[in-house]
Amino acid sequence: MKSVVNPLNVSRFLQVYDDAALQKGIHLSIGFDFHEYVSIARATPTKGHTYPTFRPDRSPIKSGEGFWILGVDKDNEVALLEAARLYDLSNSNFAEHLQSLKVFYGDPTEHAHPHDRCSCTAPSAKRMTGKIAFFGDRWVRKDFRGQGMPKIMAGIDRGVCFAMWAPDFVCGFATRQLLDKGAVYGYAHREPGGSILQLVEDDIVDDEWLVWQTGQELRSLIDGRSELNSAW
Repeated sequence: MKSVVNPLNVSRFLQVYDDAALQKGIHLSIGFDFHEYVSIARATPTKGHTYPTFRPDRSPIKSGEGFWILGVDKDNEVALLEAARLYDLSNSNFAEHLQSLKVFYGDPTEHAHPHDRCSCTAPSAKRMTGKIAFFGDRWVRKDFRGQGMPKIMAGIDRGVCFAMWAPDFVCGFATRQLLDKGAVYGYAHREPGGSILQLVEDDIVDDEWLVWQTGQELRSLIDGRSELNSAW
């Protein structure tokens, strides 16, 4: 039996990052309605398209199995966005889920284009089973870049994700360029070949690394109340 989530530790952990966002002029909130999320994302200038992973018309997300983070500035204008969802892969693994296109579509036979493809060669993806928390669709407005916002968002992500799901793994994708710049936070591990992807209708072609941390690493992070300036 896994130990229960300590709500006081989660609260203290989240407070560090929420305070840091406020100091930079960003007010954070969390939503659960992905129809609303898509509406906000589409109305946000300069934000690219939202992957079908987080679009309920292509990949329905059950209540309690997804959330999104919105950050607004002092004028109530959107400054950052990110989304997360939970996959129950007790009888599968993350590599299989990717290659079947079920990470992107609730029913690939109905929604996938005949030429849609996803290859995953990252060895660890085959060992990722159980409750998988997946993060993506991150966007930070240009005038807030270079100010540590990805690190703040990673902290908020981890606290909320742990409180809601206490997952077995937390994962996402990142380009080699972002990894080389040191702009990806919150993941202890990385491997190339995470998602070699083509989604025809959305004009998406990716070749990204898999980044992840284990549930125990996440629990240790929360319980240790890692400081904002730590090297995680």
